[in-house]
Formats: sequence, C-alpha cells, structure tokens
Amino acid sequence: MNIPFYKMHGAANDFIVVDDRACTFPAKDRDWLSAIMMRNTGIGSEGVLLIQPADEHDFRMRFFNPDGGEVDMCGNGARCIARLAHELKVAPATMTFDTLAGPVGADVDGDSVRLTMTPPKDWRMSRQLELNGEPIAYNFVNSGVPHVVVEVGDIDGLDVVSLGRQIRQHAEFSPDGTNVNFIQVNGANSLRIRTYERGVEAETPACGTGIVAAGLIVGKTGRCQSPVHIQTAGGHTLMVDYVLTDESAKEVTLTGPAEHVFQGTLTY
Repeated sequence: MNIPFYKMHGAANDFIVVDDRACTFPAKDRDWLSAIMMRNTGIGSEGVLLIQPADEHDFRMRFFNPDGGEVDMCGNGARCIARLAHELKVAPATMTFDTLAGPVGADVDGDSVRLTMTPPKDWRMSRQLELNGEPIAYNFVNSGVPHVVVEVGDIDGLDVVSLGRQIRQHAEFSPDGTNVNFIQVNGANSLRIRTYERGVEAETPACGTGIVAAGLIVGKTGRCQSPVHIQTAGGHTLMVDYVLTDESAKEVTLTGPAEHVFQGTLTY
C-alpha cells in the first residue's frame, strides 16, 4: 500500500501528516509507526498526524508519538493539520476539528495558525516534589495533555533531559507520566521555555500544549500578563492568549507558524 504524506513543522516541532479520510492508514502497527519516525532510518518526526472524517465537525485529528502510542492532543501538530486541511479543502479557514482532548478551533492565515484550545483542567498550583533529596517547586495543568511547569533561573545551563526524565517518571504522576516544561521569565509578558516531552522521551524544539501550559501558569501566578510571548528552544516565538477566571481560564488560544517541508510516499 502506498501512502502519500506531507512533512510539516510547527516552530521546528516536525510531523508526518496524512490525509486519511479513507481510514486505511495502519495506525495499529506501533512498530511501523516508530520506524517511520526514526531520524536516521525513517522519515524522522516527532509525531504522525491523521486527517480522518468526523460526524459533527470538519474532521478528526489523530496524533501518535514516536513510541507509537496515541495521545489526546498536540498544539504544534494541530496547527499543521489545520493548515493542511484548509489547503486540501477539507475545512474552511475558520474550522473546528475533533481531538481526543475535545473539539479544537483554528483560524488559518497563510503559514500562521491560531488555535482555540480545549479548556485547561486538573490545576495543581504551588506543589513540591523531592528529587535526590532536594525539593523541586512546580505547578501543573492539563492543557490538552498533562504538563508540569518549573521556573528556573538559568535555563541555558539546565540538564533538561536528566531532570525532565526524573519528573516525567515520578510516582506523583503515575501511571501515565507527564510532560515537563522549564521556563525563565524575561518580562511582564515574555518567557523562554525548554520541554521534555513524554512519548518522545527527549527534549523537543517546541511543544505547543507545553507552551500553552506555561503561559497559563505564569498568568495564574501573576508572573506574566496575557498575551504571553514564549520563545522556544528552537528559536521561534509563539503567543498564548487567555482570560483568567477564578477557577481556571477561558478563551485560550495559541498562535504560531505551521510550515511545509516536503511531500513523499510511504510504502506499507
């Protein structure tokens, strides 16, 4: 079976995107999914995205991590799939599509896409973990998938992989684990971020839901004001906008790039 695909990236977070409206993509073959996402022997990506039919909305997005597992949401991937769906005439420029986290809205303007995110939930503010006998202060929110946010003083000198892996696997977040974001606040509405991503099991150049989580947390703690401009490890800047409420936040959006890299054909 030949499968046309599009290689895309959102803020250097790269994906294999497939128009699977026929629902023939072999998504259950986790070993094959992992193989095509390998950097040296496959296409190389941090996820596979599928456009599939939906009953109520424009389409359904499915997202698979490099370990072959399916997860609820991916912010950078959602921007890429929204742009492609519009270009393929699957959806208008202003669209709504289904994810496992819930319906997501998108507005496509060339290579810039603004997502309307699912409502954040499972807030855990002003918490502490103990790692190697040392306390680590953190906040937590599910912005589509679970995210820990840790503020640090020197983001450049941080061992993101080692510390991120320890937090990701901590018993506090069992059994599914969590994504881990380290942030350094630069001003009233700007910060830098580095992310250890669950399922990738490494630092990634950007993580859309992690960027949203960081923007929400600094708003809740009073460290920044919306809209928050967030610079990724890959050097891109994305914008998170929202309205805080007593219990949570509403009207949460993520704006950033969605760009094509190349097209090709997979053989299964």
